[in-house]
Amino acid sequence: MLSIRYYKDTDKTNWDDYVKYHPSGTLYHLTSWKKVIEKTYGLNCYYLIAEIHRSPRNIPGNPIAGILPMVHMKHFLFGNSLISIPFFDMAGILANNEEAEQALLSEAIQLGRKLNADTIELRHTTPLRWLSDLAESDSRTVAHGPINTQLSTISCATKSHKVRMLLDLPDSSEALMKNFKAKLRSQIKKPIKEGLTGIIGGIKLLGDFYKVFAVNMRDLGSPVHSKNLIRSALEAFPGKAQLVVIYKSANPIACSLITGFNQTLQNPWASALRDYSLLSPNMLLYWTMLEYACDNGFKYFDFGRSTPEEGTYKFKEQWGAKPVPLHWYFVSLSGQPTAQDTTDKSKFDKAIHYWQKLPVQLTKIIGPIIRKNIGL
Repeated sequence: MLSIRYYKDTDKTNWDDYVKYHPSGTLYHLTSWKKVIEKTYGLNCYYLIAEIHRSPRNIPGNPIAGILPMVHMKHFLFGNSLISIPFFDMAGILANNEEAEQALLSEAIQLGRKLNADTIELRHTTPLRWLSDLAESDSRTVAHGPINTQLSTISCATKSHKVRMLLDLPDSSEALMKNFKAKLRSQIKKPIKEGLTGIIGGIKLLGDFYKVFAVNMRDLGSPVHSKNLIRSALEAFPGKAQLVVIYKSANPIACSLITGFNQTLQNPWASALRDYSLLSPNMLLYWTMLEYACDNGFKYFDFGRSTPEEGTYKFKEQWGAKPVPLHWYFVSLSGQPTAQDTTDKSKFDKAIHYWQKLPVQLTKIIGPIIRKNIGL
């Protein structure tokens, strides 16, 4: 028998084991992010478990048949949504089968209605076939049979125009460098010749990381995350989460955070100062991360989300990264077609323009207050 319940602290080991061994499990499904988000921003996290009830004669094992981590984000300007999960590119439903997937979404819909949420947003690396079919059909019967009755009053839209950029890694950084074209090798060597150096470390680099991160976010016109979010991530993944900082003499000019999960090294945040762009600190930053990934046994490096053919996409593509479509589902709880588009920033153009003119110190104070309400 299958039932749905809410996560308890005693579920941590079973939950994280389930994520580790599920073929679609990601870093952002792990329970540590629940603690990080709650501790930093005070947002309400609702983590759902689909559980199998076994008879006493069954061999003991992990009773989890599916999971769905969600964060409630409510703001008069940015909307009222349950997101799995905000701030990152991927999470969504993990389950053994469609029955568990539908049961988890059904429970999420009930929760969303209690919270008066407008939408449920699921960020997937692999598509949910039945939900994709539902998004393309006006019928409540999809190719795989009737859907759960709780889902009969919702509509769903799928957005797959964003991709994650993945690079297959060889067994050593030396082999990777040899695989690069001569032009790319020359671009990597340039910042080294200019005297730039890279350091990988932990909490001691946080101050230098945040100096660069805050300036870069201001220059992009985006509110910066709280410094405590980065601190909490480092504390939640001891020995796995690391900071990378590129220096010109003693001045930090580029930075990133890296975290490993299974065979993939993730890079959720990276920044570089525009004033030093002629020195190409970004090239040394990414080479430092790739060198670390190869020499520490990772098989893949995830450059993160991009829009095909845009500047960041082409930058990542030159390293040999290949696009893998992301499947983001927007479930409308009203039954009306969802109009939400998290990629549409045109209505914030003026706000971005004014934000870029603010003093960095001011953005460090008010930025996190705003940023915690933005799902991207």
